[in-house]
Amino acid sequence: MAPVLATRTIDVNSPAPLRFGALFSDRARLLAAVSLLLGLATIAGAWGSQLIGGLVPCELCWGQRNPYYLGLPLLLLIVLAWNRLPRAALLLALAAAAAIFVWSTYLGAHHAGVEYGFWPGPTACSGTGVDVKFEDLQNLNAARVVPCDAVQFELLGITLAGFNALISAAIVAMLGAALWLRGQQ
Repeated sequence: MAPVLATRTIDVNSPAPLRFGALFSDRARLLAAVSLLLGLATIAGAWGSQLIGGLVPCELCWGQRNPYYLGLPLLLLIVLAWNRLPRAALLLALAAAAAIFVWSTYLGAHHAGVEYGFWPGPTACSGTGVDVKFEDLQNLNAARVVPCDAVQFELLGITLAGFNALISAAIVAMLGAALWLRGQQ
């Protein structure tokens, strides 16, 4: 008796899981995936500059990470479930992710403006602040307060907050293009 080989039928109309061929053939999905990778690299760079580079984030720096913590899981869900989501849900998710990174762009631009001296930052981490009590000075060496208006790193005249604003704006542009392309399909 001859051995029986198992055959697998492929339904071309069924939603496909993430495959690299499918990823590169759909430009909108590719833009969403590149946005995800760029966002992951950005937040990894922020954590790396802190843990490896020794840069201590200020209050505004911490706040700039929040959009990444919300937007990146959403982008991962979008990329992985691209063909499984209903069209309206996918468009809504893309718009929500873009809105999150618009928020990130604003936070980065605001912090960069504080660093460049265009406008004042929060009194908690820039300027003269509030009155200090004697009890507050007892453990002064335990915490390092980083002023929000002090530039810790700059490359080509652009601070880390400025780079965050530029990267977030690039993510918004890619997600906007993905939204437009997917809306045309």
